[in-house]
Amino acid sequence: MADAPTADQTASSVVRPPGAIVLARHGEPALSRKVRFDARTYGDWWARYEEGGLLAGQTPPDCLLEIAARSEVIVASTRLRSIETAQAVAGGRDFPRDPLFIEAPLPPPPWPSWIKLSPKKWGFFARFWWWFFDHHMGQESRKQAEARAEAAADALIALSQDGRDVLLVAHGFFNVMIGNALQARGMKKTLDQGFQYWCVKRFERA
Repeated sequence: MADAPTADQTASSVVRPPGAIVLARHGEPALSRKVRFDARTYGDWWARYEEGGLLAGQTPPDCLLEIAARSEVIVASTRLRSIETAQAVAGGRDFPRDPLFIEAPLPPPPWPSWIKLSPKKWGFFARFWWWFFDHHMGQESRKQAEARAEAAADALIALSQDGRDVLLVAHGFFNVMIGNALQARGMKKTLDQGFQYWCVKRFERA
């Protein structure tokens, strides 16, 4: 007759339920939004935005710091603003950077040069044209970004499978796309702080 398993063996054989997945938006970037320009100049501005880091002097909110402290896995995109945000909340821990999680592109709509708008308004219209009219100017299309969001959701779920809570520090709109993919895979959104800098969305198994 085989010996009964010890308490340690029994504990080690227990399968932990999958952990939660939290999607956090980066902090406020340093590049000023208090400007107005035409579509072509907005394209140049967005390219600089993609390369830049965070505005100095910011303090991460307590909620995000607490989430990071509880998360066994922290991941960031390869954009500097994402990396610096993750560094601000990771408490000195190292974390991987993955281009899978970068923001979806924002090519400006083909509008005449006399139309001058703020970066916020250009961002809205650029996203609208990209989403509904597939205006991508040779960059990533909506269909390609949706496929990337599906892959990102699968990667995060895989990281959480052994019961580890996962924190992704990435970008506003692409986080929304990942969140939709997570919900399509049966996860439930249990926290949504909105679309502002440093805000989080939490997903758990339903």
